[in-house]
Amino acid sequence: MAMRNVNVFYGEKQAIFDVSMDIGSNEVVSMIGPSGCGKSTFLRALNRMNDTIEGCWIEGSLQLEGQDIYDPKLDVVPLRARVGMVFQKPNPFPKSIYDNVAYGPRIHGLVDRRADLDEVVETSLQRAGLWNEVKDRLAQPGTGLSGGQQQRLCIARTIAVSPEVILMDEPCSALDPIATAKIEELIAELSENFTIAIVTHSMQQAARVSSRTAYFHLGKLIEVNDTEKVFTNPEHELTEAYITGRFG
Repeated sequence: MAMRNVNVFYGEKQAIFDVSMDIGSNEVVSMIGPSGCGKSTFLRALNRMNDTIEGCWIEGSLQLEGQDIYDPKLDVVPLRARVGMVFQKPNPFPKSIYDNVAYGPRIHGLVDRRADLDEVVETSLQRAGLWNEVKDRLAQPGTGLSGGQQQRLCIARTIAVSPEVILMDEPCSALDPIATAKIEELIAELSENFTIAIVTHSMQQAARVSSRTAYFHLGKLIEVNDTEKVFTNPEHELTEAYITGRFG
């Protein structure tokens, strides 16, 4: 994905100022910064999730594989299949575990036969590290799983439609340390097949899971660089002040 001179407004209020960055194939990019700095707003712009917010409008260029994702002629439904989203709070549908994962392939018409759908569901749950825990209760409601399992179910639901990019908005903030560790392991495995952009409040998590880190401050992208460099030798004094705990 390539973003150039992106500005995001909520009515008269500007939330993102002139942000330009790239996200490479099979890369994990973390977005960090204080609360209210615009990182989640920017993340949601990458699959037009901000379209659902009244009064939100966007300037600049956002491209996926060279295609303008804000082209008025573009259908956002297939876009959101290509650029999937995992939210802060696990949000399984009030359906069975099986139907949660099968939902996307069904509505996008990706499979014709039940046997193919079974395979997609099993493969997605395996990739999400959940298959062995739920394979004997696929007909039970997804809402009955633990918080960490629900989040992995939501990841399985996202990858069932074979996206190119997975956006994660603080996917571990509602989880305990053990569930968080499982999600982080999963991010490392998924990066072999998917491009991942993750917003996180945890600098330790950014250091563990990402190859590059972007630091946001008051709606501006201050620095984006190799994760190790951002945390050991940042280029900007604002970045250094944040990672050393002087503010944020």
